[in-house]
Amino acid sequence: MTWWEAIVLGVVQGLTEFLPISSSAHLRIVGDLVPGGGDPGAAFTAITQLGTETAVLIYFRKDIWRIIRAWFGALPVGPWRGTVPRNDPDARMGWYIIIGSVPIVVFGLLFQDAIETSLRHLYITAAMLAGFAILLGVADRLGRKRKELRELTLRDGLLFGLAQSLALVPGVSRSGGTITMGLLLGYTREAAARYSFLLAIPAVFGSGFYQLLGADPAPGAPGAGATAIATVVAFGVGFLVIIAFLKIVSTYSYMPFVVYRIVLAALVVAGVAAGVLDPLGAAAGAE
Repeated sequence: MTWWEAIVLGVVQGLTEFLPISSSAHLRIVGDLVPGGGDPGAAFTAITQLGTETAVLIYFRKDIWRIIRAWFGALPVGPWRGTVPRNDPDARMGWYIIIGSVPIVVFGLLFQDAIETSLRHLYITAAMLAGFAILLGVADRLGRKRKELRELTLRDGLLFGLAQSLALVPGVSRSGGTITMGLLLGYTREAAARYSFLLAIPAVFGSGFYQLLGADPAPGAPGAGATAIATVVAFGVGFLVIIAFLKIVSTYSYMPFVVYRIVLAALVVAGVAAGVLDPLGAAAGAE
């Protein structure tokens, strides 16, 4: 992978990570279209997401620090014990994020081989893009959109987490899955989006650092230099997207994203049929 191809994929990651359109699907598709060709792989996707998730840490730094302090303060043991009531909203949010992160860890470990290989087939990606577009459209149309994050419950936090775990399959979208679940549960668009960002932090950093430090690179995977460039670019673009997206969802519906996903799914199927896209990938993660 050349440096400019890494920049292109970094821009793609930054633009799509927080929108309900699946960043992993876009990296899978665009990776096949750049001159180097081929699927950049699950490891490349996970590591570049460290860039966009760092943007989340910076943007939500005050919220995150408040939640961390409240969570430690509500613990029954430790130097800060008893300084915060156990029913404090921020303390409960800390627990909900931890519990909501469990499903994606469990499913990620159980189905790691499939996630890195067979589930990256472009026909599966197209099916997920279209199928979850319909679910998002229905949820946005029928959801009550009344509940705020302070009303989050343990059950809802776990359901958000189950929805997030579906994003292990390219085409689902981490934000798309969790936002869809939030809308179905009656949360406002902005509340669902904000919790989606916060819930992703443990999962993305866990997956990214696992791939960065512990996993063996797949044959044909992008090199460390290209991956680093893409990650830095993803951070810068992602930070700008967070600002814009939260403003958009507080005013407009998700219908443009629904239409975009369906159109993209159709283009993927057409591209595979025409031989422009390799359904199995020609590089990392392909077998």
